[in-house]
Amino acid sequence: MLFWRRFGLGVVVILVCVAFALKALLLVDVTSLWSDELYSVGKSFQPSFRDLLAMLRNDTHPPVYYSLLWFWGQSVGQNAVTLRLLSWLAYGLGGIVMVFQAGALAQALGVSRGRSLCLAALLAFCSPYPVRFAIEGKSYALLVLFVGLAWWWRRRLLQSVESSTVFARDLLLYGITVCLAALTHFYGLFLFAAAAAWDLWQQRWRLGGIATLALLPALVWIAYAAAYLFRDSTGGWLAQPGFALLEETLARALGPWPFPKIGLFVLLMLALRRWGRLSAGHDGDEGHRRDLQPAVVAGSLLDQSGLIPSALMLLAVVAVSFVKPLAFSRYFVVLVPAALPLIAVKLGGLRLNLRGSALALVALTALTVLWWQQSYIGLHPGLGSAGGREQDNFRAISQSLAGQVERYGRRSRLLNLSDHMEVAAGRMLSNPMPWGDGAALQKRLDQPPLPSVIWLASSGPDQSMRRRLKPLIKRAEQGGYTCREDGPQIEYTRVLRCTLMTSSVGDSQ
Repeated sequence: MLFWRRFGLGVVVILVCVAFALKALLLVDVTSLWSDELYSVGKSFQPSFRDLLAMLRNDTHPPVYYSLLWFWGQSVGQNAVTLRLLSWLAYGLGGIVMVFQAGALAQALGVSRGRSLCLAALLAFCSPYPVRFAIEGKSYALLVLFVGLAWWWRRRLLQSVESSTVFARDLLLYGITVCLAALTHFYGLFLFAAAAAWDLWQQRWRLGGIATLALLPALVWIAYAAAYLFRDSTGGWLAQPGFALLEETLARALGPWPFPKIGLFVLLMLALRRWGRLSAGHDGDEGHRRDLQPAVVAGSLLDQSGLIPSALMLLAVVAVSFVKPLAFSRYFVVLVPAALPLIAVKLGGLRLNLRGSALALVALTALTVLWWQQSYIGLHPGLGSAGGREQDNFRAISQSLAGQVERYGRRSRLLNLSDHMEVAAGRMLSNPMPWGDGAALQKRLDQPPLPSVIWLASSGPDQSMRRRLKPLIKRAEQGGYTCREDGPQIEYTRVLRCTLMTSSVGDSQ
């Protein structure tokens, strides 16, 4: 009974976090790889590392994630499961780092370490932003891990004495993790450029200097890939910042309907302030505020958590995006390793009476139950998805046209990569002929005898599919074909069977 009173909440939180992580793991292969994940396949599942580096020279991302994915694939296999499993492992490790960061901040600031750890664990393993990228074949989970580690070492540096041996070791580790973050995603570069500028402004010369040096490899990579990165068309799909960017970012962090949730949170805090806080002079047990440790003098909570540099980066990126769009809701996952431990510590430090504790527990339970459903939207068929992800379902197309020869699509490379992943998973046999694009279709139509049937397919939102298929349909009809939709209607897919008309068969002969 004593054990349960002391550790019961922690045990429950651990079980809940494990349940969220295992649910994500069980969903690792239930949805199709979407376009960006297939691009990860095309980049990293190369026959040689030299081929990988050559391909990345014409890409918008730095090399660490794709290099790690290449070595990972060489070790455990190159398929959809291993692609997403790497992100799941990074999600687990990153969550652990953020939980320990919250515990260290709570201990330094003299607030409840137990409650801060529990809240940080729930936020790190159960909230929509981390879960959403936990099983995605992209660099975001790995980026969160490296950024979390960098903030961990930076906090230790702010709390240590510069002349100590520990400081020198932590300084080196901070530099390494900054370098890895900057070479994983360019938002890592932006983030730690802001951190270096802030620390130099605060006259922390060694801290700012090591971060500046650690960013040099990423700058060298930018020079290596400059011909592609600075083309006018690169990143041209990004829009200028607006209310939609804010809403989508909050939705990724909190789940659907973020503003009503924020409103309910404000009402909860007002209720706790009015009826749930301990009266002055009545501190209780764990909530009792101890004398602050000397470490706190080295920097405020906002500084030690990394939130000040994160905020500076956010403001700079949004400001620049009005001239050259850089801001995208996915990329702001880079803010999670700073914001999450800070939120956990601030909420864990609330001094609540029995009524306030009960109200907070009910609210947290309700939110966790809501997240159990909302965190997996887009990852679980039936929860806003029909086997696809990010409005793509290439797997359904590959499987429905398995064995067919005359297949064409505007995004033929992605369709071929999807076929490759389905063959690797053992769900279909290798096709004798690859998918062709519009140019390949025109070439085939110019070489009689014409096949009796050709197939056209696309995946994505309905409007995008129609736009991509329109020129292919036009070419097929000019070649004497009649095109009709074929097979069952599957969300985010469109498959057309184009049959050669009888008169055209005679003409071709």
